[in-house]
Amino acid sequence: MIVVAKIGTSSLTDERGEIRADAIEKLCLEVAGLRSDGHSVVIVTSGAIGAGLPALGLGGENRPRDAVTLQALSAVGQSRLMGVYGEQLAKHSLVAGQVLLAPLDFVERRQYLQARGTLKRLLELGVVPVVNENDAVADDEIRFGDNDRLAALVAHLVDADLLALLTDTPGLLSADPRLDSNASLIEEIVEFDKELESLAGGAGTVGGSGGMASKIAAAKIAAWSGVRTVIAAAHRPDVLSDAVAGVVGVGTIVMPHDRDLPARKLWIAFAVGSSGSITVDTGARRALESGGVSLLTAGVIDVVGSFVADDAVELKDQDGEVFAKGLVRVGSDVIRDAAGKHSSALPAGAPTEIIHADDLVMLP
Repeated sequence: MIVVAKIGTSSLTDERGEIRADAIEKLCLEVAGLRSDGHSVVIVTSGAIGAGLPALGLGGENRPRDAVTLQALSAVGQSRLMGVYGEQLAKHSLVAGQVLLAPLDFVERRQYLQARGTLKRLLELGVVPVVNENDAVADDEIRFGDNDRLAALVAHLVDADLLALLTDTPGLLSADPRLDSNASLIEEIVEFDKELESLAGGAGTVGGSGGMASKIAAAKIAAWSGVRTVIAAAHRPDVLSDAVAGVVGVGTIVMPHDRDLPARKLWIAFAVGSSGSITVDTGARRALESGGVSLLTAGVIDVVGSFVADDAVELKDQDGEVFAKGLVRVGSDVIRDAAGKHSSALPAGAPTEIIHADDLVMLP
């Protein structure tokens, strides 16, 4: 079995935002246990910024918030973070291999195959890949946003059997335990609905970027990749082995779907924020849902928002239901001018294709 284990900032850092070596020690011990049982493991880790804080004396109340300083901290902290992983894995005669990924590694086919080949070869060589986003040079507008989504895309990349999202809670709960003493663990999710998603709430800790909402989003990506997900507490004893074994109560288990989307469409569906929406007529929706068809100007009724070529937008039907998402070929102003017009009614050379079929994803 191939396991992708992601551990978040909240589980790796102390109240000052600095890295807890004991948390990495526990994770590496459990990774070693899986390896001895014949499993391959990829670690997706946060914590580069936390590892850089003490080196520059910026922890605690001095913790910066501006993006440029945080990127500088990650540049200092990434090597220190890898040093801790390397040391802890070496105790179990395992070798750590650093892999820093960027969003374009999943969008561009050539880079996707390169990243896939590197990770696969590392696993073949018995190395434990330790993956993080390349925060030091990441563009704020083109980034994963949190390592939960990155972990889900990595799970797809390596054809994983299990994605373990390790956090500071036992899983998705039926209510906020701070407000409801009867809150209980939701042990299994087969399909998501609005009620379940509302339970996830917003962002997590100050030092982290995700929270339960991002874990649910990541679980969706994994489910559409055919990968089982377990959201569980990082501090739970034997959490990884129990997740592999499917032990009841280990956390929230999210079951996979039969549908297996390619990485590019997973990225479009779940990892890229929408910059606006396009409303289409009934005929256009029917045609798009039949598959292999691009959205043309003739089917467009309305455009909401301001966006440019290659931005992601949601597609809605005339009842306002979002049924698809895609990357536009032209900007919102061009689409507004051409909305509802057939190619014969457009000026010569004017684009008629709004979203190509390859850049379009039908949503559940």
